[in-house]
Amino acid sequence: MRKLQVQGVHHITLMGADRQTSIDFWEGLLGMPFVFDQPNLDNPGEGHLYFDPGDGRLITVFTNEDRVADPKPKRAAPGEVHHLALSVSRAVFSQTVERLDERGISHSGVKDRGFMDSIYFRDPLGFLIELASYRFEPPFGFSHADVLHEAHLIRVARGEYNIAEVHLADAIENLVRRRQGSLSEERGPKDPYRG
Repeated sequence: MRKLQVQGVHHITLMGADRQTSIDFWEGLLGMPFVFDQPNLDNPGEGHLYFDPGDGRLITVFTNEDRVADPKPKRAAPGEVHHLALSVSRAVFSQTVERLDERGISHSGVKDRGFMDSIYFRDPLGFLIELASYRFEPPFGFSHADVLHEAHLIRVARGEYNIAEVHLADAIENLVRRRQGSLSEERGPKDPYRG
């Protein structure tokens, strides 16, 4: 038996209401360029809008002019999507509360997740959106997932509850040590200010 090895998210498709509400939210609020538009090939009565979330992957939305935006929160059942998390820079994150407030959009305020910060709010159809900003940049040649995996191993070995910034810093140091050789025989911490 062999796996079907995936290499990333190709796209995520959401059920939208009307076309303009989708464009106004995904591009007009979240800044995702509206890059492609065609009918839903499985349902010709619907549109299929494509937005670039910033990494060249796609968020797509099925639209139907007969569906009306309903902002009431939806309760996700088992097997359904709870929320969609989108990555933002620290610069954008620091402005998120102010920018949501100036639009009158209700939100959670900043949530400390240890390795990232998050703010939650609902789209015009009641779907939960998270804007997330990592507290670290991975070292050259590594991904955020690599750092989180290493930080997890450190956290578990220390018997600590959740990932914190100290685990991230130690994980980054470990990854750099493994990636890059050194002419030094011993690479441990030193005190250049001694005596």
